[in-house]
Amino acid sequence: MHFKAKELIAHYTVLFPHKQGAYAETYRVKDEHGKTGFLKLIDCSKLTRRQLDDSGRVVEVEICKGLQHHNLCTCRETGELLIDGRQFIWFVTEFVSGETLSDRMMREEDFSVYAIKSIALGVLSALAYLHSQPLPIIHNEVTTQNVLLNLLGDLRDLKLIDFGQACYLNQSLGVPRVKGQNLFYLAPERFSGVCSVQSDLYAVGAMAYHLLYRRLPWFVDVSRLSDASAVESLLEERHKPLELPKIEKYELDEQFVNVIAKALSYDAEDRFQTAEEFARAIEGKVKVESPSQRLQQSQADEASRRSTKPMQAKGLGFAAIAGMEELKRQMLEEVIEPLHNPEKYHRYGVTIPNGMLLYGPPGCGKTFFAKHFAEEVGFNFKFITPASLKSKYVNATQENIAALFKEAIEQAPTIIFIDEMNELVPNRDNADVHEMSRSAVNEMLAQMDQTGEKGVFVIGATNYPNMIDPAILRAGRLDKKYYIGVPDQAARSALFKLYLENRPYDFGLDYEHLARLTEGYVSADIQLIVNDASREALHQESKITMQILEATIANTKPSLSEQELKKYEQIRAEMDRELPQQRSRPRIGFKD
Repeated sequence: MHFKAKELIAHYTVLFPHKQGAYAETYRVKDEHGKTGFLKLIDCSKLTRRQLDDSGRVVEVEICKGLQHHNLCTCRETGELLIDGRQFIWFVTEFVSGETLSDRMMREEDFSVYAIKSIALGVLSALAYLHSQPLPIIHNEVTTQNVLLNLLGDLRDLKLIDFGQACYLNQSLGVPRVKGQNLFYLAPERFSGVCSVQSDLYAVGAMAYHLLYRRLPWFVDVSRLSDASAVESLLEERHKPLELPKIEKYELDEQFVNVIAKALSYDAEDRFQTAEEFARAIEGKVKVESPSQRLQQSQADEASRRSTKPMQAKGLGFAAIAGMEELKRQMLEEVIEPLHNPEKYHRYGVTIPNGMLLYGPPGCGKTFFAKHFAEEVGFNFKFITPASLKSKYVNATQENIAALFKEAIEQAPTIIFIDEMNELVPNRDNADVHEMSRSAVNEMLAQMDQTGEKGVFVIGATNYPNMIDPAILRAGRLDKKYYIGVPDQAARSALFKLYLENRPYDFGLDYEHLARLTEGYVSADIQLIVNDASREALHQESKITMQILEATIANTKPSLSEQELKKYEQIRAEMDRELPQQRSRPRIGFKD
């Protein structure tokens, strides 16, 4: 520890050193007015790259500075220090008189069902706040050690503390450190470097299970195993059904047991989707089926999915898309015409294209374009998400990918649209990528060779093309790469026309003026503005007027900050360096 009792850190007096960690030290301190606080001193030289944002700021500090919630500690002040030529960042939070849930568990052998529910609801209240931020915050280390019980309040007045592993939802987190973390609280996807809202909710389920049964879910003794073996053993154990012992406990009912089991589902899509939904289930406002009932329904849904034939895309096709004329022209010449007339192209020895990648910021219309491309072609259309192919079982993901392409070839001509492509085929050079994901990439590469010759065209969509395995992007697989960015003024004007055309709007709306007011807004933002304006008009029992639309725009911030847009432009520039022939920027929008 760098400081002892009674020494100064900036203008704070150390009352006593608290704990030394891998990259930080914590102290109980008091300020010049005698007010007690909790100070964390971070050694910048020991931080990993993922603990810094794009501007080089410490993510933990930036997150804590903005927290304002009853179940989170408020940050009072931050600062910097130089110690022995090294840079340190410090921040002070309010002091709460209490003990960690872990300490309470050592003192008390049993927790009532009411107490367990109260603790879970307090944690979920904090997570609901974090997850609902404009850029959602994932805590990533919800454990009994990081829940501080307030001795001056009831159990729901607890504080969720320690944001050392926290990140923003759009960050690439990487595989967690095995040493120093409670592996039994980590969701399965975290071991593949993926985190989400559902990852935090899994941890709350693990905590509730731990408190109820006084043991950890799917416990494996990993103390003598290497990091890799520990993770492999734990994931293998989680393939087994969750043990839910029958115990006699006051107020314990089947609903609460089912809630815990649902929160601990292996697949994120099977868990609660929000902290609010989880809380409502604990309070009995949402009925939760038993694991066996959910398994039967899941198996039925899977059988139904596999037996479902691809839909025949019908609609306006490219006529529904404003702008992007160059892209549409290229699609007609290089993709649609060859797919419709393969014999003609074979005669001239011209290769049939295999696929294309659409990339760019979220909400700009990548999925929308793919849908209307399918309509324009008139082929069978399969919409695929990584979750529908990825599996917890060894080799099952590869089998699902193989089955997908087999069906597509049998029902050719077929378009396969894969959303969030980077989650299915991450870069194998990244050390954080799990071995099962590497196998999935290998299978995808094998299946994508010469698919165009078989009447199958693959469209991938992603926000992060730089996270996709480069082999997927080479010639013969996803042949074409197109950046779809923020709509320009003409496209924004067309978007307002599209979203308003079937609603009771006032005569003489100035679409060009609305477009000027929404510079930097993506397609999804404009749809949200029109929806909110429609609700306001309904409340006023009037038509949708310019005044209502202007007021709604003033109260709606763009979903992408200027900093985020610059990041995507940088990604585009990197892709353009690899593809010098594709420097023209396509416009995205919709025609009325």
